[in-house]
Amino acid sequence: MTLTLYAHPFSSYCQKALTALYENGTSFDYRRLDEPGAMDELAARWPIRRFPMLVDAGRTIAESTVIIEHLALFHPGPVKLLPDDPRAALEVRFMDRFFDNYLATPQQKIVFDCMRGEGEHDPHGVAYARTQLEVAYAWLDNVMKAREWAAGEHFSLADCGAAPFLFYADWTHRIDPKFEHVLAYRKRLLKRPSFARAVDEARPYRHLFPLGAPDRD
Repeated sequence: MTLTLYAHPFSSYCQKALTALYENGTSFDYRRLDEPGAMDELAARWPIRRFPMLVDAGRTIAESTVIIEHLALFHPGPVKLLPDDPRAALEVRFMDRFFDNYLATPQQKIVFDCMRGEGEHDPHGVAYARTQLEVAYAWLDNVMKAREWAAGEHFSLADCGAAPFLFYADWTHRIDPKFEHVLAYRKRLLKRPSFARAVDEARPYRHLFPLGAPDRD
């Protein structure tokens, strides 16, 4: 039965799931959430109303990491995004958590604060988020000295998350040139055809970025 993905092209978490689908050439129906009725369909299945959401043979799968693991189990492709070896799989999952918690979370804190009304801003929270990103960049720069991809030699689930999160993090809190290994990794991710496709599909929505999308990437 056909897979259906409910997603918005400009969402980083949606791009994470899309990268996994594109990486393996997995066939799916794409319900873009700016299409009429799509959000209502999502909310009927997932009242939390967060996306992406995958529907597979009537089963609802939410959260991008779980979606990718579901695909690896039930719709595997030529690129194994989660290794069979348990130790290697733990490293992939750890790096996936790192990108979710220490890049995406502070990055979104800064963006969402920008969207708040007058008198509702949280300057201390934003300052802390920027500090978190600096610490994360520094840690990742050291890790990527000896790695091509997030968990080692092979593109994985962790890279599916790293791609959009580093993409938007650099827009939000510019990666200092001293973090050369992070910047080189970000460039590799942008050249990966699966993520490049997701980036291209999101170009028409760049005007929606609250901080103003830079004229690059």
